Amino acid sequence: MTAYLALLRGINVSRHQRIAMADLRTLLTDLGLTDVSTYLQSGNALFRSERTDPDSIAVEIEEAITRELDLTVRVLVRDEDDFRRIVGTNPLADVADDPSKLLVTFLSAPAADADLDAVDPATYAPEVMAVGQREVYVWYPDGVRKAKLSPPFFEKRFPKEARAAGTARNWNTLSKLLTMLD
Repeated sequence: MTAYLALLRGINVSRHQRIAMADLRTLLTDLGLTDVSTYLQSGNALFRSERTDPDSIAVEIEEAITRELDLTVRVLVRDEDDFRRIVGTNPLADVADDPSKLLVTFLSAPAADADLDAVDPATYAPEVMAVGQREVYVWYPDGVRKAKLSPPFFEKRFPKEARAAGTARNWNTLSKLLTMLD
C-alpha cells in the first residue's frame, strides 16, 4: 500500500469554501482510502491506497467533494516518494532562515509546461524562487502577505487549456506532514 498526501486548494479561507476536516476524513474513507488523517484546517490529508496514480486519485477526490459537499475544489495528490523528494531536495535550504516564510507551491502539471523561463527572478526580489519538477520553492523574507510569487502567479504561466492549479504550504507544515508520514 502506498502512502499519499492530498492538498486541497483554497479551502477554509472564506465562508464559501468550508470543509470540516472530519467531513474530509469521512469522504476520503468512503472512497476506500485507508489510514486517513488530516493536519490543520487548510486541507492537508494523509492516507494509504492500493491505487497507483496520484492524479486520478486527485480527480476522484475532487469529484467526491463536488458530489457530496457541493463545492468545487482543486486537489493535488503526491505519493510518499515524491513528497519525500520535494522535502529532501530543498534548493533554498541555504537561503531560508525562517521555515514559516519558505513555501512550496505544488503544481497540478509539470513546471516545464509553464512559461517560467520568462520569469526574471530579480524582478521579484527580495523573494527568491527555485523551480522543481511539479513544485516551485519560494522564499519570502518579507512574509507572504503581499507576495508577488503566489500560487496564482504560477498558475497563470500555464496555457489555459492545461487548467493548472497550484497550492502552497509553508515549510513548518511540510515538516509536520513528513513527521506524520513516519
